Amino acid sequence: MSDPNDNPARSRRRRKRKSYALLILAAGMLAFCVAAGTLYYVLRPTTLRIAVGPAGSDDQKLIQLIAQTFAREGSSVRLTPITTEGAVESIALFTDGKADLAVARGDLNLPASAESVAILRKNVVVLWAPSGLPAKGSKKQPTAKIKSLDELAGHRVGVIGRTQANVALLRSILKESGINPDKVTISQFATNQINEMARDQSVDAFMAVGPLKSKITVDAIAATAAARGEPKFLPIEVSDAISKKNPIYESEEIPASIFGSSPQRPEDKIDTVAVNHLIIAAKSLSDTAVAAFARQLFTNRQQLARELPTASQIEKPDTDKDAALPAHAGAAAYIDGNERTFLEKYTDYIWGAILILSGLGSVGAWFKHYWNRDEREVYVGHRDELLDLISRVRKAETPEELAQMQNTADGILRHALDCYDDGAVEDGDLSVIGLALEQFHHAVADRRTVLNAAAAEAPPMRARQTI
Repeated sequence: MSDPNDNPARSRRRRKRKSYALLILAAGMLAFCVAAGTLYYVLRPTTLRIAVGPAGSDDQKLIQLIAQTFAREGSSVRLTPITTEGAVESIALFTDGKADLAVARGDLNLPASAESVAILRKNVVVLWAPSGLPAKGSKKQPTAKIKSLDELAGHRVGVIGRTQANVALLRSILKESGINPDKVTISQFATNQINEMARDQSVDAFMAVGPLKSKITVDAIAATAAARGEPKFLPIEVSDAISKKNPIYESEEIPASIFGSSPQRPEDKIDTVAVNHLIIAAKSLSDTAVAAFARQLFTNRQQLARELPTASQIEKPDTDKDAALPAHAGAAAYIDGNERTFLEKYTDYIWGAILILSGLGSVGAWFKHYWNRDEREVYVGHRDELLDLISRVRKAETPEELAQMQNTADGILRHALDCYDDGAVEDGDLSVIGLALEQFHHAVADRRTVLNAAAAEAPPMRARQTI
């Protein structure tokens, strides 16, 4: 059995203890890095790419303002606008997965995975025909040639905007109104060709699709009034039927005087059709990210409207499951107040982390036991040696033998305490050593008493033998 007081042995134990401490430190640093990385991953802002166009349009300006507002306030969701040539290209990028969100009209060819997040505005259809300019010197206003949709057959309609969606919408309105769309000539004009369209005498009626307060629509009506006389607004009396057959459209009313009050344009409210212009997201996009985006958007709506008045038209989408374009689950959760709490979202992760930590604790305990296996084996040997010393004490012949045994027992105790400090032995093991030492010291005391008594009797006996 090695001497527990051996300096090399104690040096090895110190080196081992130092190595174990460094290992624990490294494990702690690793755990800290993992925790910090996880926290950064969970709390880092989510960046969503949104396709919008064309450049310089109201849509592009609004999305740019939203992105700047989110970034300025340090929001949990940020936007990266991708400027496109128009809604068709935006939808193409969205379909190809190159954009997470897109700004588009609801009646465009949207992919099956598209769901609504927010309504940026309602686009209403405005149809009007010129009345003609009064004759020179006459104050009497001429009567418009076209007074209703029924009279459009055989005439030409100028449509503002190059998108084919406007043409398809006009044809749907004509068909539902009982007019053969093929008997109506449709010409499209860009938004920068309004004056040219207004002066074109071959155009008998005009159509614009946009917000009620759209500057383009107001300017077009004013331009045609100046060039061709006051407009006669054409109501779409079949708007209810259109909305029922195709829920992507809605029946709306254009209020009186919305396009001008002197003179009144229109003089009275008229029925029309509306289609939503909205932000769409893929159904697979994270519910948490979409809910956070919707919350930030509607929370900042008033602030956005102060900087850009068109933001006041932002509305929440219909969360009814039967809606023509259903709301994204994340947006619906926010709108309906069904968002999950932090614990509801991350309960599975929390329990998983607890199980992992529990497993790591068990692995750490096993590793600690394995790391200290040599020290524990030495401890067991010293414990057995201490029990053997108790037997040897009773056979000791001299005080010097007892002193040597006590030194050995002291070394065993010192080593046991070192093992306890290193974690190689538990409290119960130390209690066993204490009990054995107690018995050892009793045995030493008893044996010393016997030896002292024998030493006291020895001189008289030698003296009698000498006489």
